[in-house]
Amino acid sequence: MTSMSAWIWSESFWLPPNVTWADLEHPPPGEDFPRAGHILTALPLAIGVLAVRVIFERLVAKPCAHILQIQAGASRRAQPNALLERVFTSTTSPDSRRVEGLSKQLDWDTRKVQRWFRLRRNQDKPATLTKFCESMWRLTFYLGIFIYAIRYLWVSPWMWDTRQCWYNYPFQTLSPGQYNYYMAELAFYWSLMLSQFTDIKRKDFLIMLIHHLATITLITFSYANNMLRAGTLVMCVHDASDILLEAAKLANYAKYQRLCDGLFVLFSIIFFITRLVIYPFWVVYSVFVESWVIIGPYQSWWLLNGLLLVLQVLHVFWFYLIARIAIKALFKGKVSKDDRSDIESSSEEETDTSSRNKSHLSPSTEPSNGHVPTGGGTHEH
Repeated sequence: MTSMSAWIWSESFWLPPNVTWADLEHPPPGEDFPRAGHILTALPLAIGVLAVRVIFERLVAKPCAHILQIQAGASRRAQPNALLERVFTSTTSPDSRRVEGLSKQLDWDTRKVQRWFRLRRNQDKPATLTKFCESMWRLTFYLGIFIYAIRYLWVSPWMWDTRQCWYNYPFQTLSPGQYNYYMAELAFYWSLMLSQFTDIKRKDFLIMLIHHLATITLITFSYANNMLRAGTLVMCVHDASDILLEAAKLANYAKYQRLCDGLFVLFSIIFFITRLVIYPFWVVYSVFVESWVIIGPYQSWWLLNGLLLVLQVLHVFWFYLIARIAIKALFKGKVSKDDRSDIESSSEEETDTSSRNKSHLSPSTEPSNGHVPTGGGTHEH
């Protein structure tokens, strides 16, 4: 176990040449350096965040939803059927050949089999009220943490001169603002990961699980090797656009379509400015170029810069998806739905099935809605 820990926390990998972990254990009197043990504080904080979320959703979000006339709604349940339930565990949308086979086995019409699978899929999808409460909680957190970050960073010298991120690195003392910001972000992402196992599972469960793990890993390592100044800039840049995305989703759930479209277009603009302008030409430039000049590259330096560049590639891809939806909102007047969890429309599927039958085309999988990049596209740090 000791050799494994030594390998994971290898000084030659994580720290610049001629710097050891022991050097960071003795900060100047009255000051402190980040310690790996501090990270454990985020775990009980994450439980506290989950508790606050439950209280917030019940006492704040749900009353707001009722004011906006957003009801929980009870989706129709599929009648119990052991055979279809076994098939559903392997495929939630069977193809036409499988449907025809099940139709013969059960002596049901194919439309009835298709309807059963549609109802069964909808049983596992959250109601609009649930999604509204989740989005309102995330909006509240993002707005609060962003305001805190701006107030803290506004008086920090490295926000205005990013070279300050690297002077005297890694012997940079830990400020209360940095500690609070990091622990809040880390606890929040731990809470998101833990809540995935208790919330209703969605299509992107695995993607979001990997995303949360990667985010937690990056925050943890940047804290452990005292790259906090650059880390706070990265997190702040990413939180800025998330506020507008959650606000747009709230407007969509409340059926204020024009407000939703306007917020989404504004989100697209802020996303472009923060992720495709500020992030690469300000933050990544500092981590890649200025740190090279001031402290020089070392092993983990290559890893961290590689991850930041991969993230930039994802930003370009996400913006492409976002721009398509924003353009549709501008010219067609409606933002496409988020296909992670929207309840399927019975009339739409039946109409679509009918039109395919009239065209002598075999039924296939249901047409998917335009996808709004949600959680997985806007939280990476």
